[in-house]
Amino acid sequence: MIVVGQGPFGEKVLEALIRKGEVVGVFSPPDKRGEGMKVLAEKSGVPAFRPSLMKDPQVYDAYLRLKPDLAILAFVTDIIPEKLIAIPSVGTICYHPSLLPRHRGASAINWALIEGDTRTGLTVFWVDKGIDTGPILLQKEVEIKPDDTTGSVYFNKLFPMGVDAMVEAVELIKKGKAPRIPQDDSKATYEPPCDDRVASVSFKKSINPVLTRALRGK
Repeated sequence: MIVVGQGPFGEKVLEALIRKGEVVGVFSPPDKRGEGMKVLAEKSGVPAFRPSLMKDPQVYDAYLRLKPDLAILAFVTDIIPEKLIAIPSVGTICYHPSLLPRHRGASAINWALIEGDTRTGLTVFWVDKGIDTGPILLQKEVEIKPDDTTGSVYFNKLFPMGVDAMVEAVELIKKGKAPRIPQDDSKATYEPPCDDRVASVSFKKSINPVLTRALRGK
């Protein structure tokens, strides 16, 4: 299998899968986001690739040379070309921090809190040409408490649970027991990245009086 990812989550997933002894290649960004995965791969004797973009021709050539049976996407913000998805003989799986089909998109945790969800979770799904639209392999659910933040939901819950879920997904695939459950598109939501255009607060607008009383405890 090959592992594509970045950051601490990608590194932890890679570390767990290297212990299984089946990783044949690692792809991570050329900046500091991919440094941890690169160092870990080299220490383990696994070929490491640092493409600027996954659509670079060199990535396609490397995929063909490695002949992976499975590709693991562990925190990937780049677009994976459809021709890469087609190369692994078993398929490509991806981690997403929401209960798909709810909160497709790049800021799933943010929008779960913005929308007032009381529960969220993670999904490991089979990648297709859509954005977070592929069949579901497994899901894990967690509670969102009133004092939770995006940081606490991710780092305290979905990060550690996600590493275990990726390993579990690989084991299910190896045993031939990994489902491909179609997503119910009628229940799908897709939100844009949660940047200043959607998350900024205008202090020129008046606050809802009901919310004001709630904040004052009246």
